[in-house]
Amino acid sequence: MAMIQFTKNYSDRSNDTGFQFEFYCDKCGNGFISRFQANTLGVASKLLRAAGSLFGGKLGDAAYAGDHLKDALRGKAWDDAFATAVDEGRAHFHQCTRCGHWVCPEVCWNEKRTLCEACAPDLQQEAAAIQAEVAVQQLREKAGKADLTADVDMAAEQVAACPHCNARVEGGKFCPECGKPLVTRAACGKCGTAFTGKFCPECGTPRGK
Repeated sequence: MAMIQFTKNYSDRSNDTGFQFEFYCDKCGNGFISRFQANTLGVASKLLRAAGSLFGGKLGDAAYAGDHLKDALRGKAWDDAFATAVDEGRAHFHQCTRCGHWVCPEVCWNEKRTLCEACAPDLQQEAAAIQAEVAVQQLREKAGKADLTADVDMAAEQVAACPHCNARVEGGKFCPECGKPLVTRAACGKCGTAFTGKFCPECGTPRGK
């Protein structure tokens, strides 16, 4: 007996009126939905159930019996429908002879190597990806060598919000919202002592000098 493909990566979309399956690429997940195959017993039971709800009596009993008959034959009906769907879906995928995966030909198949791209990557794609990866790495190294904080005076008191109105600030000496000075304490340019007056209380150096 021949092996059945797609036993791992598929979903069953069947219902009580018929069978339908969706098959997925093992690499990227792209899918193919098989055509809907009506289940004659399921359709008949549904029609009988609908009629039975209107008229009751014998029709309702017939629907009940139809459900039992459908359940008894569901296994073979499902198997036959799945086999048909597999034959239909197989035309939309390629199986890699190296790893056995079923992949979509549009994205994940290397036509030149006749293998999936997981086993035989597209060299042009790999070259482009490696170039981009190296460029990002070099950009990080370049940024690490650049002084991005030259305008930040770490000797002066830094604040993230205005001490008067609590508005968020991004540097500078005055608040962009209320106009008041952002720093109420200054660091002495000579000895580094923090103070709030006009002259350093330790060495007498004027504020800002």
